[in-house]
Amino acid sequence: MSNTYDVIVIGGGISGLSAAKLLSESGISVVVLEARDRVGGRTHTVRNKQVKYVDLGGAYVGPTQNRLLRMAKDLGLETYKVNLNGHLIQHTKGKSYKFNGAFPPAYNPFVYLDYNHVMRTMDQWAKEIPVEAPWKAPHAAEWDRMSMMEFINNTCFTQSGRSFATLFVNLVVTAETHQISTLWFLWYIKLCGGTTRAFSTENGGQERKFVGGSGQISERIMERLQGRVMLESPVVKIDQSGQSVIVETLNHETYEAKYIISAIPPILSTKIHFEPELPSIRNQLIHRLPMGSVIKCMVYYKEAFWRKMDICGCMIMEDDDTPIGFTLDDTKPDGTEPAIIGFILSRKATLMANLTKEERKRKICEYYAKVMGTDEALHPVHYEEKDWSKEQYSGGCYTAYFPPGIMTQYGSVIRKPVGKIYFAGTETATEWSGYMEGAIQAGERAAREVMFQMGLIKEDEIWKTEPESMDVPAIPFTTTFWERNLPSAQGLIRFIGYSTVFGMAAAAGAFAYKKGFITRM
Repeated sequence: MSNTYDVIVIGGGISGLSAAKLLSESGISVVVLEARDRVGGRTHTVRNKQVKYVDLGGAYVGPTQNRLLRMAKDLGLETYKVNLNGHLIQHTKGKSYKFNGAFPPAYNPFVYLDYNHVMRTMDQWAKEIPVEAPWKAPHAAEWDRMSMMEFINNTCFTQSGRSFATLFVNLVVTAETHQISTLWFLWYIKLCGGTTRAFSTENGGQERKFVGGSGQISERIMERLQGRVMLESPVVKIDQSGQSVIVETLNHETYEAKYIISAIPPILSTKIHFEPELPSIRNQLIHRLPMGSVIKCMVYYKEAFWRKMDICGCMIMEDDDTPIGFTLDDTKPDGTEPAIIGFILSRKATLMANLTKEERKRKICEYYAKVMGTDEALHPVHYEEKDWSKEQYSGGCYTAYFPPGIMTQYGSVIRKPVGKIYFAGTETATEWSGYMEGAIQAGERAAREVMFQMGLIKEDEIWKTEPESMDVPAIPFTTTFWERNLPSAQGLIRFIGYSTVFGMAAAAGAFAYKKGFITRM
């Protein structure tokens, strides 16, 4: 058979290509089979005269994402910081409030206590969860049965606190709070370095973008692989009943290899026929991990009018009637192509998918005008969008999520090889799962698992720590005395009694704010 290799990689996203790059550089013959007519997976850079380039998929990189920074540097890519000059805006209950910092302010002391308590509790609980085996956490069974909706309702006293915490979940994993396991979500947040690192732009996961777009990562790896990436080659069958593994594509081409690396979202494995059948737990797992829902929307304007208004372009929008939950400035680093990028999240992505592209654009612009208080937002010069739920070879974005009860019952096989099939993909990562960083970690780990089986490396070399980037060092997040020690709203009320607490809490909140103790919120 002519199409014979040491390793076949299924999936030409960043994870699969990272695996193939490492294998190829180690002298191992490898081919990548990609279903689409492009590489990049859940990253997708589109180029046209109106926008130069735009990332319709994964785009951001920040401190502690050291593999992605190393990979980009190796491929000759540069990063730039997302604009944060000016105020952020929180829009809630029909009103807009300007603020600075990672999290919105809270002038109601009970709301402030809620904001502080829910984020602090997430980070504290997450400390108990082992990153490699969250199902072994001391409270794994209890937390896995609990949805994030239950967690938020149990943790927050005020409606404002619940509203912000719900948006936080929607934005981070593009799923509804009742759909996801608390164990899984807290594990996911821990892998990002905590709530503040995950949510922040400055010093966080959204700090930077790539000049020219993130799609260049996959495109440049494909160039280095010199013809060993086969596009429009969806895999439909994997037969490992013989000595070697036979892979068949939808267009009836066959490939033979000693090992397979599957670097596709778990649920897409259901499109493949396996011989012999998958083990029962693996088969059950892949049927139980749905993908998140998001429509990414870029609105372009003649000028960045928000900057003249001392607004940086970041808006946090919590009301039910808003199509967009979160925005950032998406203007090019040289100031050209002024734009605001917005995320239509989860249930709203499902609802807005029923509209036409023009209707979505109009609704988004109307809301931007409302939130920023200017009609300039009503006059875009161009609009780009991508509904990731339409993508049959992604199934959604950003990542697969674990509904309640799934992680403790099935999660332990997420990375477990099946015969000669090894598993990559960002869902299998133990750092920044769901992100490009996690995709690279997973791809390189799967490649080293194969290299170990081939006798090329020692077992203790499979998992490698990554040195910190010298170019984008991480600044530790610190918490104030008040953030560490303030009680929850419920705790304060139980301790003193509701009748006397409101006045005291209001006075304490005003005093703390005036003295500058309240800095994070």
